[in-house]
Amino acid sequence: MKAFYKLGIAWLCSSFPCFSQEMIPSDSTSSFIEIQTYASSQKRLPFWMYTNQFGITPTQGPAAALHLSVIHYEKAGFNPKNWKIGGGIEAVTNYSENTKILLPQLFASLKRKNWELYAGRKKQWVGIADSTIGTGSYAWSGNTLPIPKIQLGTTQFIPIPFTFRLISFNAFYSEGMFERNRQITSKLKLHQKALYIKLGNEKTWFQIYAGFNHQVQWGGRSPYQTIEGQMPNSLKSYFYVITGKPHPKINGLTHFDFSNRIGNHLGSIDLAIETKIKNTSLLIYRQNIYEDGSLYYLNNISDGLNGIRIKKKSNPNAVFQINEAVLEFLCTKSQGGPIANLNPQIRGKDDYFNNAQVRDGWSYQGRTIGTPFISSASDTRERWPNHSDFFTNNNRISVWHLGLKGTFLDRINWSGKFSYSENYGTYDVPFDGTPRQFSAALSVQVYLYFLGGTTLRGVLATDIGKLYANTNGISLGIRKEGFLNIKEKRLGYFRY
Repeated sequence: MKAFYKLGIAWLCSSFPCFSQEMIPSDSTSSFIEIQTYASSQKRLPFWMYTNQFGITPTQGPAAALHLSVIHYEKAGFNPKNWKIGGGIEAVTNYSENTKILLPQLFASLKRKNWELYAGRKKQWVGIADSTIGTGSYAWSGNTLPIPKIQLGTTQFIPIPFTFRLISFNAFYSEGMFERNRQITSKLKLHQKALYIKLGNEKTWFQIYAGFNHQVQWGGRSPYQTIEGQMPNSLKSYFYVITGKPHPKINGLTHFDFSNRIGNHLGSIDLAIETKIKNTSLLIYRQNIYEDGSLYYLNNISDGLNGIRIKKKSNPNAVFQINEAVLEFLCTKSQGGPIANLNPQIRGKDDYFNNAQVRDGWSYQGRTIGTPFISSASDTRERWPNHSDFFTNNNRISVWHLGLKGTFLDRINWSGKFSYSENYGTYDVPFDGTPRQFSAALSVQVYLYFLGGTTLRGVLATDIGKLYANTNGISLGIRKEGFLNIKEKRLGYFRY
């Protein structure tokens, strides 16, 4: 996976997120139609059936879904050599007790070489981590519907001139808007940016990645820690949003605003190294968490996402093989300690994905934007107490995760996710007994020549433990790519 970004320690307390993978090549069309069904032994589907699916999979069964997608890019008439125009629409109708129509993608795009300006909803992964069989990046995992925004950025790493292609960068800058029907806040804005640097190229025996991503919720209305319900939203306030600098004490700001930051800031600072030996690549990565400055003082340095991915080329003569393996460990237990204090030696109680002003937290459409293991309190409300009216009641966790991907008989693709977590609740409302949870899913897909080429997919999943109710689930689906009868590049089910 050639999509990682890194670097930035001076902006520790207020930094940025990045990376957007191309779903299809330029000058091409991708379309598909898909029918999917879901069922489980309990009303709630197992964890790995609905998480990190860009918010399109229902959380409860039984359910069925109709999925349509068309994405197209072509050369622009005014300068076909360097410019491309395009756009896409993806629609999902989920049929269940609460039937919903969702638009996970709806965007217009203008490209020039390796730069892109787009507006609307577009699927995106941010940060250095495996985006297929891993747990997802800490701050931006693909767990919820894409947030509508305007974004300018690169589509891949671009070499910096005069560096002999040994130093390249990948970056973006965007502004977006959260949904209007949030539980507590309204008119909330999103500021997001990222910058990642790569040292090395395809000719060097290893590459080093470093970078940061930065997200801010700001400018909306909230009944908490505000003056007459309004969060700071002026042009001057925007300067402090994008820089993360503390705002000086003036009239019109609450003590919360100038003693913390303007808006709710969070993200990760990422590091990775990748090497290739013959037909095998090895990627080792680390995401360091920041939310209120604890990382700057290294008070929460034990928290973060750690991963190792091994990937090898497929052998067409093998009956059964594992082509990719990912092992990850996610820890968010420290948070700088149990005491919240601006003293650099203390800091602490970062309360990840919660915010005293933005009480509905780091979420969109009720789902966490970041790692799905820090979930909404509504997911566990029947079993575990709420953390007041904050978004999550379980942000102190440790997770071990194994992801595997391979082939069978060279035409059957399979993948598996296996996760074990220990859940501590929050510092203010700890869980009694530290509930353990095991969640797993096994997916198999087969390409058939029916109707000119279709893909049949099945998923088996299970939850066993104390955090969620024990449940088993199954999903069956059939997908036809290229239904527009246009010459298209066939894409697999397993997203990358």
